[in-house]
Amino acid sequence: AGIGKCVAMDLARRNARTILACRSRERGQAAVEEIRAATGNPAVLLRLLDTGSLASVRAFASAVLREEPRLDVLVNNAGVTGLPFAITSEGLEQTFATNYLGPFLLTNLLLG
Repeated sequence: AGIGKCVAMDLARRNARTILACRSRERGQAAVEEIRAATGNPAVLLRLLDTGSLASVRAFASAVLREEPRLDVLVNNAGVTGLPFAITSEGLEQTFATNYLGPFLLTNLLLG
């Protein structure tokens, strides 16, 4: 939704192979279908990613590096605000993990 969806729509309009990294399979698939229909680009894909989970970030990065011959652009757009204080299963504060640590780790893993 929001800025991330707009960026994905623009990339797909430019005929880019576009991977939507979403926490929710249902919302992500709906966005994929909407973007494909609006752009005519069938190369819009959904991959599940929760940047609040470093295990999820590692699994996502591993899959992208294994499945994709190249990666030209990475848009780190995930973020949360206003959540009640919570600690992840990895012992990290949820908002900090989601907004900073996860995207930082993802970027570094994808740099190769």
